[in-house]
Amino acid sequence: MSKQPIRVVVTGAAGLIAYSLIPQIAMGACFGADQPVIIHMLDIEPCIQGLKGLEMELEDMCNPLLKGVVATTDPKVAFKDVDYGILCGAFPRKQGMERKDLLAKNAGIFKEQGSAIAAVGKKDARILVVGNPANTNAMLLQKFSNLPTENVQAMTRLDHNRARNMLARKVGNVAGYQVKNLIIWGNHSPTMYPDVRFCTVEGKKLTDLIKDNDFLQKTFVTDVAQRGTTVIKTRGSSSATSAARGALDHVHDWFLGNKDEWCSCGVYSDGSNYGIPQGVIYSVPCKCLGNGKFEIVKGLEIDEFSKKMMEITSKELMEEREMALAAV
Repeated sequence: MSKQPIRVVVTGAAGLIAYSLIPQIAMGACFGADQPVIIHMLDIEPCIQGLKGLEMELEDMCNPLLKGVVATTDPKVAFKDVDYGILCGAFPRKQGMERKDLLAKNAGIFKEQGSAIAAVGKKDARILVVGNPANTNAMLLQKFSNLPTENVQAMTRLDHNRARNMLARKVGNVAGYQVKNLIIWGNHSPTMYPDVRFCTVEGKKLTDLIKDNDFLQKTFVTDVAQRGTTVIKTRGSSSATSAARGALDHVHDWFLGNKDEWCSCGVYSDGSNYGIPQGVIYSVPCKCLGNGKFEIVKGLEIDEFSKKMMEITSKELMEEREMALAAV
Protein backbone atom coordinates (compact mmCIF):
# COMPACT_ATOMS: atom_id res chain seq x y z
CA MET A 1 0.00 0.00 0.00
CA SER A 2 1.46 3.34 -1.02
CA LYS A 3 2.09 6.02 1.58
CA GLN A 4 -0.15 9.04 1.96
CA PRO A 5 1.47 12.29 0.79
CA ILE A 6 3.08 14.61 3.34
CA ARG A 7 2.21 18.29 2.98
CA VAL A 8 5.31 20.49 3.22
CA VAL A 9 5.29 24.28 3.24
CA VAL A 10 8.34 26.30 2.16
CA THR A 11 8.27 30.07 2.70
CA GLY A 12 10.42 32.53 0.82
CA ALA A 13 9.71 30.09 -1.99
CA ALA A 14 10.77 32.43 -4.80
CA GLY A 15 14.20 32.93 -3.20
CA LEU A 16 17.54 31.30 -3.89
CA ILE A 17 17.55 28.91 -0.92
CA ALA A 18 14.12 27.61 -1.86
CA TYR A 19 15.16 27.24 -5.50
CA SER A 20 17.82 24.76 -4.38
CA LEU A 21 15.65 23.20 -1.68
CA ILE A 22 12.23 22.59 -3.21
CA PRO A 23 13.25 20.37 -6.17
CA GLN A 24 15.21 18.14 -3.79
CA ILE A 25 12.16 17.78 -1.54
CA ALA A 26 10.18 16.77 -4.64
CA MET A 27 12.80 14.14 -5.52
CA GLY A 28 12.80 12.47 -2.09
CA ALA A 29 16.02 13.87 -0.59
CA CYS A 30 14.22 15.13 2.50
CA PHE A 31 11.52 12.62 3.42
CA GLY A 32 12.74 9.49 1.66
CA ALA A 33 12.66 7.91 -1.77
CA ASP A 34 9.22 6.33 -1.23
CA GLN A 35 7.40 9.23 0.46
CA PRO A 36 5.02 11.26 -1.74
CA VAL A 37 4.79 14.98 -1.03
CA ILE A 38 2.51 17.92 -1.73
CA ILE A 39 4.53 21.12 -1.66
CA HIS A 40 3.02 24.41 -0.52
CA MET A 41 5.01 27.48 -1.59
CA LEU A 42 4.55 30.88 0.08
CA ASP A 43 6.03 34.24 -0.83
CA ILE A 44 5.02 37.90 -0.93
CA GLU A 45 3.04 39.49 -3.76
CA PRO A 46 6.03 41.16 -5.54
CA CYS A 47 7.55 37.66 -5.95
CA ILE A 48 4.48 36.05 -7.52
CA GLN A 49 6.03 35.67 -10.98
CA GLY A 50 9.02 33.80 -9.55
CA LEU A 51 6.64 31.61 -7.58
CA LYS A 52 4.62 30.75 -10.69
CA GLY A 53 7.80 30.06 -12.63
CA LEU A 54 9.02 27.58 -10.03
CA GLU A 55 5.60 25.92 -10.02
CA MET A 56 5.95 25.43 -13.78
CA GLU A 57 9.41 23.94 -13.36
CA LEU A 58 8.17 21.50 -10.75
CA GLU A 59 5.41 20.40 -13.11
CA ASP A 60 7.97 19.94 -15.89
CA MET A 61 10.11 17.64 -13.70
CA CYS A 62 7.40 14.97 -13.99
CA ASN A 63 8.47 13.55 -10.63
CA PRO A 64 6.45 10.56 -9.37
CA LEU A 65 6.77 11.60 -5.70
CA LEU A 66 5.32 15.07 -6.27
CA LYS A 67 1.55 14.78 -5.88
CA GLY A 68 0.67 18.45 -5.97
CA VAL A 69 1.87 22.05 -5.71
CA VAL A 70 0.18 24.98 -3.98
CA ALA A 71 1.67 28.39 -4.84
CA THR A 72 0.23 31.29 -2.84
CA THR A 73 0.81 34.64 -1.17
CA ASP A 74 -1.76 33.89 1.55
CA PRO A 75 -0.34 32.35 4.78
CA LYS A 76 -3.69 30.72 5.61
CA VAL A 77 -3.60 28.87 2.30
CA ALA A 78 0.08 28.01 2.64
CA PHE A 79 -0.13 26.57 6.18
CA LYS A 80 -3.42 24.73 5.72
CA ASP A 81 -3.02 21.14 6.98
CA VAL A 82 0.76 21.01 6.49
CA ASP A 83 2.79 18.34 8.27
CA TYR A 84 6.23 19.99 7.99
CA GLY A 85 7.41 23.48 7.27
CA ILE A 86 10.77 24.95 6.22
CA LEU A 87 10.56 28.70 6.67
CA CYS A 88 13.21 30.37 4.53
CA GLY A 89 11.45 33.70 4.16
CA ALA A 90 12.46 36.58 6.44
CA PHE A 91 13.10 40.31 6.15
CA PRO A 92 16.78 40.79 5.25
CA ARG A 93 19.04 43.14 7.14
CA LYS A 94 19.71 46.24 5.06
CA GLN A 95 22.59 48.67 5.26
CA GLY A 96 22.25 50.99 8.22
CA MET A 97 19.48 48.95 9.85
CA GLU A 98 19.79 48.47 13.60
CA ARG A 99 19.26 45.04 15.10
CA LYS A 100 16.11 46.11 16.92
CA ASP A 101 14.59 47.29 13.63
CA LEU A 102 15.42 43.98 11.94
CA LEU A 103 13.88 42.08 14.86
CA ALA A 104 10.75 44.25 14.70
CA LYS A 105 10.30 43.66 10.96
CA ASN A 106 10.61 39.91 11.37
CA ALA A 107 8.43 39.87 14.47
CA GLY A 108 5.50 40.99 12.32
CA ILE A 109 6.18 38.31 9.70
CA PHE A 110 6.48 35.43 12.18
CA LYS A 111 3.53 36.61 14.24
CA GLU A 112 1.39 36.51 11.08
CA GLN A 113 2.66 33.07 10.07
CA GLY A 114 2.32 31.69 13.59
CA SER A 115 -1.24 32.99 13.76
CA ALA A 116 -2.00 31.32 10.42
CA ILE A 117 -0.74 28.00 11.79
CA ALA A 118 -2.89 28.46 14.89
CA ALA A 119 -5.91 29.10 12.68
CA VAL A 120 -5.57 26.45 9.94
CA GLY A 121 -2.51 24.31 10.64
CA LYS A 122 -2.17 20.84 12.09
CA LYS A 123 -1.61 20.84 15.83
CA ASP A 124 1.28 18.40 15.47
CA ALA A 125 3.07 20.13 12.56
CA ARG A 126 6.87 20.33 12.73
CA ILE A 127 8.40 23.63 11.67
CA LEU A 128 12.05 24.47 10.95
CA VAL A 129 12.92 28.17 10.80
CA VAL A 130 15.79 29.04 8.44
CA GLY A 131 15.23 32.77 7.85
CA ASN A 132 17.38 34.98 10.08
CA PRO A 133 17.48 35.84 12.90
CA ALA A 134 16.41 32.19 12.92
CA ASN A 135 16.44 31.43 16.66
CA THR A 136 14.35 34.42 17.66
CA ASN A 137 12.05 34.07 14.65
CA ALA A 138 11.43 30.47 15.74
CA MET A 139 10.66 31.62 19.29
CA LEU A 140 8.04 34.05 17.96
CA LEU A 141 6.53 31.50 15.60
CA GLN A 142 6.11 28.98 18.41
CA LYS A 143 4.49 31.58 20.66
CA PHE A 144 1.86 32.63 18.13
CA SER A 145 1.29 29.20 16.56
CA ASN A 146 0.52 27.48 19.89
CA LEU A 147 2.43 24.45 18.59
CA PRO A 148 4.17 22.32 21.24
CA THR A 149 7.57 23.83 22.05
CA GLU A 150 9.37 20.72 20.76
CA ASN A 151 7.70 21.09 17.34
CA VAL A 152 9.44 24.33 16.35
CA GLN A 153 13.19 24.44 15.75
CA ALA A 154 15.79 26.81 14.30
CA MET A 155 18.45 25.70 11.84
CA THR A 156 22.06 25.55 12.94
CA ARG A 157 22.78 22.53 10.74
CA LEU A 158 24.46 24.75 8.18
CA ASP A 159 26.94 25.90 10.85
CA HIS A 160 27.30 22.27 11.98
CA ASN A 161 28.14 21.15 8.43
CA ARG A 162 30.54 24.04 7.88
CA ALA A 163 32.40 23.32 11.10
CA ARG A 164 32.78 19.59 10.39
CA ASN A 165 34.32 20.28 7.01
CA MET A 166 36.72 22.87 8.45
CA LEU A 167 37.90 20.34 11.02
CA ALA A 168 38.26 17.62 8.38
CA ARG A 169 40.48 19.88 6.28
CA LYS A 170 42.60 20.65 9.32
CA VAL A 171 43.02 16.95 10.16
CA GLY A 172 43.72 16.10 6.51
CA ASN A 173 42.81 13.00 4.47
CA VAL A 174 39.32 12.74 5.98
CA ALA A 175 35.90 13.98 4.89
CA GLY A 176 33.55 16.20 6.87
CA TYR A 177 30.99 13.44 7.44
CA GLN A 178 33.66 11.45 9.32
CA VAL A 179 33.80 14.14 12.03
CA LYS A 180 31.21 13.04 14.60
CA ASN A 181 29.60 14.69 17.63
CA LEU A 182 30.43 18.31 16.94
CA ILE A 183 28.18 20.75 18.83
CA ILE A 184 26.96 24.18 17.80
CA TRP A 185 25.81 25.92 20.98
CA GLY A 186 23.51 28.92 21.03
CA ASN A 187 22.45 31.43 18.43
CA HIS A 188 22.84 31.29 14.65
CA SER A 189 24.94 34.46 14.79
CA PRO A 190 28.58 35.42 15.30
CA THR A 191 28.16 34.51 19.01
CA MET A 192 27.57 30.81 18.26
CA TYR A 193 30.05 28.44 19.86
CA PRO A 194 31.31 25.42 17.89
CA ASP A 195 32.44 22.93 20.53
CA VAL A 196 34.92 20.23 19.47
CA ARG A 197 35.59 18.61 22.86
CA PHE A 198 33.49 15.51 22.15
CA CYS A 199 34.36 15.12 18.46
CA THR A 200 35.74 11.90 17.08
CA VAL A 201 37.19 11.02 13.68
CA GLU A 202 37.01 7.31 12.84
CA GLY A 203 36.94 6.50 16.55
CA LYS A 204 39.81 8.79 17.52
CA LYS A 205 39.38 11.91 19.65
CA LEU A 206 39.67 14.97 17.47
CA THR A 207 41.61 16.82 20.18
CA ASP A 208 44.28 14.08 19.89
CA LEU A 209 44.50 14.75 16.15
CA ILE A 210 44.42 18.56 16.41
CA LYS A 211 46.43 19.64 19.45
CA ASP A 212 46.50 23.33 18.51
CA ASN A 213 44.29 24.96 21.18
CA ASP A 214 44.86 28.39 19.68
CA PHE A 215 43.29 27.13 16.45
CA LEU A 216 40.40 25.29 18.16
CA GLN A 217 39.45 28.10 20.56
CA LYS A 218 40.17 31.14 18.39
CA THR A 219 40.75 30.69 14.65
CA PHE A 220 38.23 27.89 14.21
CA VAL A 221 35.53 29.55 16.34
CA THR A 222 35.90 32.80 14.41
CA ASP A 223 36.00 31.13 11.01
CA VAL A 224 32.78 29.20 11.67
CA ALA A 225 31.00 32.31 12.93
CA GLN A 226 32.14 34.41 9.97
CA ARG A 227 31.74 31.81 7.22
CA GLY A 228 28.46 33.28 5.98
CA THR A 229 30.02 36.73 5.66
CA THR A 230 33.00 35.22 3.86
CA VAL A 231 30.70 33.53 1.34
CA ILE A 232 28.88 36.83 0.68
CA LYS A 233 32.17 38.64 0.10
CA THR A 234 33.39 35.89 -2.22
CA ARG A 235 30.33 35.18 -4.40
CA GLY A 236 28.42 38.43 -3.99
CA SER A 237 25.36 36.90 -2.37
CA SER A 238 24.51 34.84 0.66
CA SER A 239 24.74 31.07 1.06
CA ALA A 240 21.92 29.36 -0.80
CA THR A 241 22.89 25.85 -1.87
CA SER A 242 24.65 25.07 1.41
CA ALA A 243 21.76 26.56 3.42
CA ALA A 244 19.33 24.39 1.46
CA ARG A 245 21.47 21.34 2.23
CA GLY A 246 21.49 22.24 5.92
CA ALA A 247 17.70 22.46 5.93
CA LEU A 248 17.37 19.15 4.09
CA ASP A 249 19.75 17.42 6.52
CA HIS A 250 17.91 18.83 9.54
CA VAL A 251 14.40 17.81 8.43
CA HIS A 252 15.61 14.48 6.99
CA ASP A 253 17.05 13.47 10.36
CA TRP A 254 14.06 14.84 12.28
CA PHE A 255 11.68 12.80 10.09
CA LEU A 256 13.68 9.64 9.35
CA GLY A 257 16.01 9.59 12.37
CA ASN A 258 19.77 9.67 12.84
CA LYS A 259 20.79 7.84 15.99
CA ASP A 260 24.43 7.35 14.98
CA GLU A 261 25.62 10.85 15.84
CA TRP A 262 24.67 14.14 17.44
CA CYS A 263 22.92 16.79 15.39
CA SER A 264 22.98 20.49 16.30
CA CYS A 265 19.39 21.79 16.50
CA GLY A 266 17.99 25.07 17.76
CA VAL A 267 15.35 23.94 20.26
CA TYR A 268 13.24 25.52 22.96
CA SER A 269 14.93 25.78 26.35
CA ASP A 270 12.88 24.97 29.45
CA GLY A 271 15.74 26.17 31.64
CA SER A 272 16.79 22.73 32.85
CA ASN A 273 19.85 22.05 30.67
CA TYR A 274 23.38 23.51 30.74
CA GLY A 275 22.37 26.78 32.39
CA ILE A 276 20.53 27.90 29.24
CA PRO A 277 17.83 30.44 30.13
CA GLN A 278 14.20 29.46 29.75
CA GLY A 279 12.16 30.74 26.82
CA VAL A 280 14.80 31.00 24.08
CA ILE A 281 15.49 28.78 21.10
CA TYR A 282 19.07 27.62 21.67
CA SER A 283 21.20 25.24 19.62
CA VAL A 284 22.18 22.09 21.54
CA PRO A 285 23.33 18.56 20.66
CA CYS A 286 20.39 16.30 19.88
CA LYS A 287 19.74 12.71 18.86
CA CYS A 288 17.10 12.60 16.13
CA LEU A 289 14.78 9.63 16.72
CA GLY A 290 12.59 9.91 13.62
CA ASN A 291 8.88 10.68 13.22
CA GLY A 292 9.50 14.24 14.35
CA LYS A 293 10.98 13.27 17.72
CA PHE A 294 14.36 14.05 19.27
CA GLU A 295 16.26 13.94 22.54
CA ILE A 296 18.67 16.54 23.88
CA VAL A 297 22.06 15.02 24.75
CA LYS A 298 22.27 15.68 28.47
CA GLY A 299 24.91 15.53 31.17
CA LEU A 300 27.91 16.72 29.17
CA GLU A 301 30.70 18.37 31.14
CA ILE A 302 30.98 22.09 30.50
CA ASP A 303 34.46 23.52 31.10
CA GLU A 304 35.17 27.16 31.95
CA PHE A 305 35.94 28.24 28.38
CA SER A 306 32.74 26.63 27.08
CA LYS A 307 30.68 28.11 29.90
CA LYS A 308 31.93 31.59 29.03
CA MET A 309 31.17 31.15 25.34
CA MET A 310 27.71 29.70 26.02
CA GLU A 311 26.83 32.58 28.35
CA ILE A 312 27.74 35.14 25.67
CA THR A 313 25.36 33.61 23.14
CA SER A 314 22.66 33.15 25.86
CA LYS A 315 22.84 36.85 26.66
CA GLU A 316 22.40 37.77 23.01
CA LEU A 317 19.38 35.50 22.66
CA MET A 318 17.73 36.97 25.75
CA GLU A 319 18.29 40.48 24.39
CA GLU A 320 16.83 39.48 21.04
CA ARG A 321 13.85 37.89 22.76
CA GLU A 322 13.08 41.03 24.72
CA MET A 323 13.35 43.30 21.67
CA ALA A 324 11.24 40.98 19.49
CA LEU A 325 8.48 40.58 22.06
CA ALA A 326 8.41 44.35 22.62
CA ALA A 327 7.71 44.75 18.89
CA VAL A 328 4.60 42.56 18.95
